[in-house]
Amino acid sequence: MANSSKSSKSSSSSSKRSVWGLNKISFWTIVAVTILYAIALILSACGVSLSVVGILQGIATAVMIVIVSILAWRYVKAKQMVWKVLYIICLLIVIAGIIVPLIMG
Repeated sequence: MANSSKSSKSSSSSSKRSVWGLNKISFWTIVAVTILYAIALILSACGVSLSVVGILQGIATAVMIVIVSILAWRYVKAKQMVWKVLYIICLLIVIAGIIVPLIMG
């Protein structure tokens, strides 16, 4: 009886560690992206070329999409094939939504 409660405590504490790790990654990603957007905002206000500002914003957006895509895949990989197909379709549309306006503009 004592062993079963000890193992349940250790498994819950390990899941708490992984959630805190995920929360920490999310927080520092937001901090890094905020810095990139702030630099882009300042450069834009100073009249620096819009291509430089666009590049910084594109990098910030790409960082967020990569992090979210990894987390979404962790959720989807154990699910049925329809979820995986939906994930891939959504990811392709998001990528196209970023790339197409850059090419057209």
